[in-house]
Amino acid sequence: MFFDPLYWLVIGAGLLLSLWASAKTKSTFAKYAQLPVRSGLNGAQVAQAILRDNGIHDVRVEQVAGSLTDHYDPRSKTLRLSQDVYGGRSMAAFGVAAHEVGHAIQHAKAYGPLGFRSSWVPVANVSSGFSMTLLIVAFFLGGAATTAGTVMAWAGVLLFAMTTVFTLVTLPVEFDASRRALVTLEQGNYVTADELLGARKVLNAAAMTYVAAFVTSLLTLLYWAMRLGLLGGRRN
Repeated sequence: MFFDPLYWLVIGAGLLLSLWASAKTKSTFAKYAQLPVRSGLNGAQVAQAILRDNGIHDVRVEQVAGSLTDHYDPRSKTLRLSQDVYGGRSMAAFGVAAHEVGHAIQHAKAYGPLGFRSSWVPVANVSSGFSMTLLIVAFFLGGAATTAGTVMAWAGVLLFAMTTVFTLVTLPVEFDASRRALVTLEQGNYVTADELLGARKVLNAAAMTYVAAFVTSLLTLLYWAMRLGLLGGRRN
């Protein structure tokens, strides 16, 4: 397995894509973090304003440590913004803050894909922890060439598929949050046309990290399905 060129091709492609997406996100954020918005508001203030605009009054806005650690917690209805976003007065800060508010709006409006993703989190966590163990065991049992290997292979592939489903459903959730963010920034007149363009570029770059996660997961799933003989007739 570890000397299989296809394995390293899949892993390498996924790793390179993920590294590129991460680097792109960081460089784009850094670029637009240097460009201030004319309103003078910071990320926390624009987040609170957009929440009010949407009639949401039960979501707290807090600062959290780290860089690009921004997230919305639907369990406690808390919007947590990293230091650069919480106090930032830049296009980048506005884009990220508005994006996280987009998730709060999704939650308030009972957006289906967000609810599904939230309920799928424990499933994805459990499956990611056991799937690789089952896949490796299936490999040593001969994969689809043996009865025991076939059972283990299907169990491992199906479990891994659950994590792939999670990365897939994350895409519409994140894209929709960005769409809501840009619409609310524009409709609320919080940014100029140029500033909106900067926020859009930051969110588009960030979206690529989710695309990379899905592609990597899907490639890995297909690799194991082929390697274990469940797809394409390949054998160990």
